[in-house]
Amino acid sequence: MRLFLTGATGFVGRNLLLEALRDNRYAEVVAAVRDGEKLLRQLAAEGIPRPSSLRITSWRESPPRDIDHAVHCAGLLFARDRRDYFRVNVEETRRLLTRLPANARTLVLSSQSAAGPTPIGRPAHSAADPDIPLTWYGESKLAMERSLASERPGAFVWRPPMILGPRDRATLPLFQMAAQRLRIKPGFRPKTYSWIAVGDLVRAIFRALDEPVWTPTASPLPVSAPGTITDTELIRTAADVLGRAGRTVPLPHLLMRGVCALVDAAPRLRAAAPSLTRDRSREIYPDRWVLDAAEFQARFAPGPFATLRDTLAETRVWYARAGLLRAA
Repeated sequence: MRLFLTGATGFVGRNLLLEALRDNRYAEVVAAVRDGEKLLRQLAAEGIPRPSSLRITSWRESPPRDIDHAVHCAGLLFARDRRDYFRVNVEETRRLLTRLPANARTLVLSSQSAAGPTPIGRPAHSAADPDIPLTWYGESKLAMERSLASERPGAFVWRPPMILGPRDRATLPLFQMAAQRLRIKPGFRPKTYSWIAVGDLVRAIFRALDEPVWTPTASPLPVSAPGTITDTELIRTAADVLGRAGRTVPLPHLLMRGVCALVDAAPRLRAAAPSLTRDRSREIYPDRWVLDAAEFQARFAPGPFATLRDTLAETRVWYARAGLLRAA
């Protein structure tokens, strides 16, 4: 069997690629990336010489016709212009995935951002709730989902929440902040989130691809581990695995808006903090981002699930090995 994979130089895609290479489940893995040399450098840093079963192609090339499984992990997370999100997350995604063979089992990772926060008064956002994205990123993911529904029927779209684990550059600032004596969090009230460890997500993806009968859900599938975490719990756990003591101080939302406006206005700050935009900051303010993932857990993730502490401890070890954090 052959796997077609996008986003192999990113967070989820790289973890998925390593797992696919590790257990030799595919005769060939075709990785469509923008920078093939970057992927080879990443594999070398993991101690993996270029495997004979790996074929690296350009993101702009048409996928091979002999593909059995396809997983789309690529996407644009942070931008300063709405058009960039839609160009990458909608148009380029549609152009690539509609060229896959019709019989290839295709699983597409979207985002909880396409749904928006949990509706007020509800414990969790379900597939039956209306989608109200707050950001250009979320709007682009929702537009991508709707495009695929009409142009790529049979694609299985998943909406994961916060994903944590090794090889995620986006959570490095969390660890850097947790290492300080004074830490900040946005808002005075606790914020509650669904989440999933990347290893649990990868295993669930392969479980879905290996189902005897390919039966995608009619609507995008909410994906998460059981239970929730809060923003203060996340900061405290990161500090614990670093062995650091300190205090978390809430930052008023109004001040947070000012910080994002300042970053948006300064090119040097924009380069240093790509996630701090006025657009993406809209997702900071709601207090609840919780998904109803009962169907996902029943079908594809029976457990056991990684704990938050174990996941962050594994992430810290990877950061230290990659030279991004000092080893404890």
